[in-house]
Amino acid sequence: MLAAVVEAMGYELVGVEFHAHRDNALLRIYVDNENGISLDDCQRVSHQLSGVLDVEEPVTGRYTLEVSSPGLDRPLFDAAHFNRFAGSEVRIQLRELLDGRRKLVGRLLGMRDDNVAIMDSEGREWRVPLDRIEKARLVPEL
Repeated sequence: MLAAVVEAMGYELVGVEFHAHRDNALLRIYVDNENGISLDDCQRVSHQLSGVLDVEEPVTGRYTLEVSSPGLDRPLFDAAHFNRFAGSEVRIQLRELLDGRRKLVGRLLGMRDDNVAIMDSEGREWRVPLDRIEKARLVPEL
């Protein structure tokens, strides 16, 4: 539903995060464009999505809608993102321990079958099932 609105406006829906809180949840929408994202772009998308969310009501209770660019530490949500940014430095937080670790940092190698592959600084290749990743972000290289 959100992707259709965002893409019709000429933007890419990078991903959606929902953080439930007792009093007021947060619905964060990441959008991008080949020319980058400005504050005006975020406001336009927010206005359109607010109308759709008010009508469709996919979120119950109070929530704050936040529309944002992915930024330099861009979040990675799906297999296409992990392939697109292969070669970049990435920080991954896992849902559960993998060989005693919950956090991995290394060079993203892309997808290998249904696993995200990264090479850590010690030269070890890690393969992580996509569904075991809680969060993944690019590490800005300045």
